[in-house]
Amino acid sequence: MRAQTLLEQAGIPVKVVSLPSFELFDQQDADYIASVLSPEIKNRVAIEAGIRQGWEPYLMGGQFIGVGRRFGASAPAEVIYQQLGITPEAVVEAVKAAR
Repeated sequence: MRAQTLLEQAGIPVKVVSLPSFELFDQQDADYIASVLSPEIKNRVAIEAGIRQGWEPYLMGGQFIGVGRRFGASAPAEVIYQQLGITPEAVVEAVKAAR
């Protein structure tokens, strides 16, 4: 949500969507899915404190910010997120790059 604030301050409108379950989301009707993931929006960024697996159908070629292939790191959340690049600033840069 901090990234959304930073982007909107920069004049870049953003729609934030929470997608905690691919399986449940995919069970919804097409109109609902389209209302959440507006098909006209092509510049997408997924943020996941985990791996990229499963995000491809929703990203439409967009950016992914997450752990990727790096496993086993341990530290308090704010420290590890900084080390892994899962930060509001990284999201802002990914959104700008996707434009």
